[in-house]
Amino acid sequence: MKTNATLFWIISIFFFIADAAYTIWSLIDVQKVEWTGTVGIGLAGVLGVFLAFYMGRSHAAQGGELPEDRLDANIDDGDPEMGHFSPWSWWPIILAAGAGVIFLGLAVGIWIIPIGAAFTAVALVGWVYEYYRGNFAH
Repeated sequence: MKTNATLFWIISIFFFIADAAYTIWSLIDVQKVEWTGTVGIGLAGVLGVFLAFYMGRSHAAQGGELPEDRLDANIDDGDPEMGHFSPWSWWPIILAAGAGVIFLGLAVGIWIIPIGAAFTAVALVGWVYEYYRGNFAH
């Protein structure tokens, strides 16, 4: 995480230098400041500062080094448990179809949205409670 914070500090410095260069270039070219690009590049630098500050504070608060920051770490050291996933589940496909029908309703007609919402609700409940019924019940 310390490396990430350092990278974001470098990125923010780059954007501030690029912002100054962009402003000077626009003053030379059109004799006035082009505010859209100047503000946009400056805000990209501010975003880099926010992320660098947050990552630096998180690194200081965690009380130890992450495996990514150690030179003697193995690949398996940074392999956390990501959760339990069902490779045989059909519910995510139905949920995506329901969301697709909702977005189709935005493009075609509002009357399609309740149909997609019903598919989405059924798929969401089915996916959440998938392990409470059938062969894989707890």
